[in-house]
Amino acid sequence: MSDSVTRTTENTTSETKVVSNFIRHIIDKDISNNKNGGKVVTRFPPEPNGYLHIGHAKSICLNFGLAQDYHGVCNLRFDDTNPEKEEMEYIDSIKKDVSWLGFKWQDEPKFASDYFPQLHQYAIELIKLGKAYVCSLSPDEARAYRGSLTEAGKDSPYRDQSVEENLDLFARMKQGEFDDGAKVLRAKIDMASPNINMRDPILYRIRKIEHHQTGNEWCIYPMYDYTHCISDAIEGITHSLCTLEFEDHRPLYDWVLDQLQTPSHPQQIEFARLNLNYTITSKRKLKQLVDENHVLGWDDPRMPTISGLRRRGYTPASIRDFSERIGVTKVDGVVDMSTLEFCIREDLEHSAPRAMCVINPLKVTIESWAEDEVQDLSAPRHPKDESMGRRTLKMTRVIYIDRSDFEEVPPPKYKRLTVDKEVRLRNSYVIKCEQVIKDEQGEVIELRCSHDADTLGKKPEGRKVKGVIHWVSEQLSVPAEVRLYDRLFTEENPDAAAKNHEDDDSHFLDFLNPDSFMVMADARAEISLADTQAGDAFQFEREGYFTADPDTTSDKLVFNRTVNLRDSWVKAGAK
Repeated sequence: MSDSVTRTTENTTSETKVVSNFIRHIIDKDISNNKNGGKVVTRFPPEPNGYLHIGHAKSICLNFGLAQDYHGVCNLRFDDTNPEKEEMEYIDSIKKDVSWLGFKWQDEPKFASDYFPQLHQYAIELIKLGKAYVCSLSPDEARAYRGSLTEAGKDSPYRDQSVEENLDLFARMKQGEFDDGAKVLRAKIDMASPNINMRDPILYRIRKIEHHQTGNEWCIYPMYDYTHCISDAIEGITHSLCTLEFEDHRPLYDWVLDQLQTPSHPQQIEFARLNLNYTITSKRKLKQLVDENHVLGWDDPRMPTISGLRRRGYTPASIRDFSERIGVTKVDGVVDMSTLEFCIREDLEHSAPRAMCVINPLKVTIESWAEDEVQDLSAPRHPKDESMGRRTLKMTRVIYIDRSDFEEVPPPKYKRLTVDKEVRLRNSYVIKCEQVIKDEQGEVIELRCSHDADTLGKKPEGRKVKGVIHWVSEQLSVPAEVRLYDRLFTEENPDAAAKNHEDDDSHFLDFLNPDSFMVMADARAEISLADTQAGDAFQFEREGYFTADPDTTSDKLVFNRTVNLRDSWVKAGAK
């Protein structure tokens, strides 16, 4: 594998530039040594206890991308060992997200629960080898016996039970004889190990809960560390990629496989997880945002979930590009949100047709225009791509401009519309504000203007007009609701800011951005957008990139702001 390759992703026409990294160097070496017969088999193993987020997207692109680049396979395997927190809704959403990103898993999706019989038999084998025992310490007692980072743990009083007694107790656990939490199966390793993960970790616990795949067949469920390595071995995974927090778990991963006669012994490799500023990627905290109605669901466009990003208007290509740009390293860091936003701008700059939408309308009557006159004006759908064709704009006597484009008392160097000054309507004529109409409260409700009929497509005679503003016809435009989204948190690192409250880790909620969601219900869009369908993306000229929301109907368009034309947070610093 060269240091740089280009990948075409499943079901897409776009290409992603791929840069080499330390994992590719490991795989290259393994292939050159004919390790694993030169094969590359990876897996993406999500827990179905929530929706996937942008951090998972990095892992998806890495695991599936490596398999594709090395002509191997990648399994999608659900780590479904905790039925208490798992739902079919999450399973369905995960499959949808992976497919939407442009990747295809090998065969049917796999489940850790597919291997429950084998996992149970391997547990019995560990007991017979004297490497596992049933422990009856209470959870509080077990924590006390475990020790700390500076103090060794103590052996459980049940550690030296006979093999026969452990087999009997484990069988009775499986038969449902004991209550939840009454007993666990533990590995017998070393309670004095400096690595706390090796201090006789739990392999099985009792959970009398119906499982979404196996029903009530089981009331004991294996732990993640035990399940994961054996599932990898059963599937013949060659390179088991996980984030850095599992580095201290690798000795346990290897210990379990070293004790048993599994079909293979995969290699676990750790890489830095994705940390994105102005957001959180803790699935538990994301669920809290949903459950407590701080957001409007897992697919709220402010959420860093893949479904939220998709609804906001992010494209698969932009997320794949982002995943490659941030790279794969062994060092934790924080990626600036502007990098993600840059990637979607880059994609939509080339792919999104242009249109005009007045988000906060102000009525303008052009008194020099005939009452019933409608003139068709032509404008390109994209200034740099003639293949997108052209669109027709309807020029009429009454139009709308955005309220932000008029100032009765303008600041210095103001280049938009003001009293007795001229401005050009985009792709149309130069107009001049002659009169301002206000309501009883002094609010500007209408502008009376004139137009220069000799300025369509050319400069006015003898004077310069610097400002250009967008507009739509009052009569021949379509109603739209525009939803303006911004960053969900005001703090760059809401988790770190919340750590000042050691008694409660929910203080990250203190930093929710009150301006992260605003609805502009009375927007008006140019008539060429009348047939817009959910998912259609546009650059609203002078405003930003917008995508039609699934709430769009034939009666009313609904647009989500995907991203501004440029990064306003860099200029503003923070809000």
